[in-house]
Amino acid sequence: MKVSSEVTGFLLGACLLVWACATKPPQQKAAQPRKVGYSIALKNITPENMAYAKSVGVDYIETSFQAFIDDKRQFKLSEAEIRKAVAEAKQAADKAGIKIWSIHMPYSKTIDISLANEQERQAVVALHQQVLTYAKALQPQVILFHPSYYLGLNERETRKAQMIKSSGELLPAVQELNATMVIENMLGPELLADANRERPLCRSVEETLEIMGRLPKNIYAAVDMNHIKHPERLIRALGKRLKSIHVADGHGEKENHFLPCSGQGGNDWPEILAALDEVNYQGPFLFESAYKDVKELKECYLSLHSAYVAQKKIAKSNP
Repeated sequence: MKVSSEVTGFLLGACLLVWACATKPPQQKAAQPRKVGYSIALKNITPENMAYAKSVGVDYIETSFQAFIDDKRQFKLSEAEIRKAVAEAKQAADKAGIKIWSIHMPYSKTIDISLANEQERQAVVALHQQVLTYAKALQPQVILFHPSYYLGLNERETRKAQMIKSSGELLPAVQELNATMVIENMLGPELLADANRERPLCRSVEETLEIMGRLPKNIYAAVDMNHIKHPERLIRALGKRLKSIHVADGHGEKENHFLPCSGQGGNDWPEILAALDEVNYQGPFLFESAYKDVKELKECYLSLHSAYVAQKKIAKSNP
């Protein structure tokens, strides 16, 4: 059968169109804004505070039992008082539609899962296990631990071993809550904090990766963006091991906890947001920052996100 030149041309054009569509690189999805959360003391989880936080765009919170415990590892309130405070906080959050993302476990010089003295270490583990029984009613998704407090001189390897032992002992109690256990990186621009103390464990990208490599695979990491210069490097290095974040600006040299939009810190926020996308971080953008009004948090995040998206567009147009 003879095919006309018009039909031949049409078929050729159709084939070229199909080929072009098949070979065209897929368009990247625009980065979607994350949910926003923030850190708040348990006593401040009131119906009024939660209703306001929800109204200004907050969906998640992190809380702590730190204020309920003294440096002798004793609870300041009775068990009944603590359980009442927890129940009231949970009710307030639930009523507002806010989820409790994480519990920041207590820490201090005496509440340190890396203590070299074995009897003291076991006492710290027991304290954490008791806190977790109280935390259960909050139904948190993440339980966050500090790897250590400041260390004495030349005891780093011993303290790493103790911290790893404690983490393994605490993991079953965290799993009973159907939660994820994470270890947070700590501030460490240099090894020595002063003439008599070393910086805490997980003070650098390299040390954090070393310790994470020695922990069970189902213990994960949290990145505090105030504790390290270029937090995006740690985020990328951790990859899928990253399960929670603390958002604050700083210079990686001391505890600043600046609001990212204050202009006071040195973090590269487009790079940080890019790193979070690259590792497919699934949690909220959880602030542990100074602020005057909770409404600043969502506003700040959206401005960071807009700047990030704009930078991506510029980069795409200038390959």
